[in-house]
Amino acid sequence: MGANKAFIEVDGIPIIGRIYSLFKKIFNEIIIVANQKEQFVGFGAQIHSDLLPDRGVLGGLYTGLFFSSFEYSFCVACDMPYLKESVVRFLIDRIDGYDAIVPKTKEGLEPLHAIYSKNCLEPIRRLMNDRNYKIIDFYPMVKTKTIEESELISLDPTMESFINVNTPEELISIKKKRDSF
Repeated sequence: MGANKAFIEVDGIPIIGRIYSLFKKIFNEIIIVANQKEQFVGFGAQIHSDLLPDRGVLGGLYTGLFFSSFEYSFCVACDMPYLKESVVRFLIDRIDGYDAIVPKTKEGLEPLHAIYSKNCLEPIRRLMNDRNYKIIDFYPMVKTKTIEESELISLDPTMESFINVNTPEELISIKKKRDSF
């Protein structure tokens, strides 16, 4: 993108600002895992650098779970501008003793729009020790519940909660698509 995706503006608001505003309504604690911590000091959140550097998003997930004061954490990528409160709350309501609650869309599993328990810490660490940084590869090691798209469609008919922005062209395409709704 040529810039930190968290600060790309969508409808005049940086993506991280959109996420933070939503999370303030839902959660008692917000943790941002970022290597450039100084960029996020304006938010009333805990900010941590990766405990285990160079482990990709799995290292970020591990860090967030490690520092969380709660047994469960909703974990999301910083480039998802259209999160829906109703979808997040639906996932929270499905915890029921599972260690990971992961939506599955037509695109596949959505590991960076999911809920994880602290029970995931050790399996994640083992995966990283094996130099495997693919989030979904620890799912068989924990009690995982998959939430199918069909369960979410009434809450988010366009499934835009799961859109992430990776390129400037993608952002333009997403905006055009949203304008046509």
